[in-house]
Amino acid sequence: MIGGTEQELVEEWHGLLARHAAVHNALEHDLQAQHGISVSEFEALELLASSDHGKCRGQDLTNVVHLSQSAASRLVARLERGGLVERVMCDLDRRGIFVVLTDEGHKRYSDAKPTHRSALARTLRADD
Repeated sequence: MIGGTEQELVEEWHGLLARHAAVHNALEHDLQAQHGISVSEFEALELLASSDHGKCRGQDLTNVVHLSQSAASRLVARLERGGLVERVMCDLDRRGIFVVLTDEGHKRYSDAKPTHRSALARTLRADD
C-alpha cells in the first residue's frame, strides 16, 4: 500500500467525509436561514453570476452543481419559480436552452455571497 496502511487510508477517507459534511451542513443552514436558498441553488447562482452575460447552458450547470441532469432540471425549475433565473432558447441552435440570471437572482446571489464565504472560512479554517 502506497503512503500508509489500509487503516490510515480509511481513516483519512472518513475524515474527509466528516469535513465535507461539516462544511456542507454549515453552508446549507446559513444560506437557508438567511437567504432562503440551498447550497446547490447558491452554486448555480454563482456560476451564472460569473458567466458571460449571466447565462450558461443547462449541461454546464449540471457539471458545477454535481447533480444528475434531472435533479439539475428540478433545481432550475425551483430557481425559475422563485424569479431568480429564466430559461431562454439559444438563437443559433433552437434545440439549446440557456439558463439566464435575472436581476433578482443577481441580487440574491450578491446578498448571499458574504454568508457563503463566512461559512466557508468558519468551517474550513476551524482546524487551523
